[in-house]
Amino acid sequence: VPPQRKKEKTAAMFSQSNTLVKYDNPSLISRSTDKKLRAKGTKDVKLSSTLGGTLAGTLATGPVPPKPTKLPPVDASKQKETEEILNSIIPPREFTDNGQLWIQQVSSTPATRMDVVNLQDALDQKLQQRQARETGICPVRRELYSQCFDELIRQVTLGCAERGLLLLRVRNEIRMTLAAYQTLYESSVAFGMRKALQAEQGKEETEKKIQELEDAKKELQAQVSALKAKCEETEKREAERRQADERKHAEELQFLKRTNQQLKTQLESILAPSKK
Repeated sequence: VPPQRKKEKTAAMFSQSNTLVKYDNPSLISRSTDKKLRAKGTKDVKLSSTLGGTLAGTLATGPVPPKPTKLPPVDASKQKETEEILNSIIPPREFTDNGQLWIQQVSSTPATRMDVVNLQDALDQKLQQRQARETGICPVRRELYSQCFDELIRQVTLGCAERGLLLLRVRNEIRMTLAAYQTLYESSVAFGMRKALQAEQGKEETEKKIQELEDAKKELQAQVSALKAKCEETEKREAERRQADERKHAEELQFLKRTNQQLKTQLESILAPSKK
């Protein structure tokens, strides 16, 4: 493949990127690190030879008055300033392909109404292609809307640089707020996980304590049952003994009554003849 066609193919491939921000065609910065170093050495040699020749010519012919420089027009200066603002808002992208370093700057072409319509269609298409969720937290949807907002900032900056810088402040504030919410969410998740682990550990200890208390309860219930049985046996034995004592007492009482009656009868029989 010829180098020129290969360069055009690479530029076309990287110009059709997945981002919604409009970029210019990538430019080749260097072919490789070794070639870059060799080119730098060659440039230094050429610069030394050029400076040597210029110095020799100056010494021979005398000082040469500088050529008058022409100031750039006001529109070109303003356009350059706008491009610098664009590069500060959306930095250029750098990438390597087959050992070659490429750079791609954001486009400085003014946007039209059709560009905005195409941006909206591209946003809807990419949301559908990448299956972004319509509600809730979705990193894909956030990324696409962030790219869309960057493209709107680019379009607005080309019309009014001050308005673009103000939108940049709004974008940075939104990103800072989202980062704070994300940090808060991550810390809350970590806190929840830590509390869940602590609760799990406390649950094990509580379950162990409950098991020990249940074992102690069973032992106490066994002791209560044994004491109840012993108490019932003692009550039964005491009742039997009491009944035996009552029966014995009743028999003794009957015996004493009979003895008393017999003695009374004998006494009356002894006293009766004496009275006669």
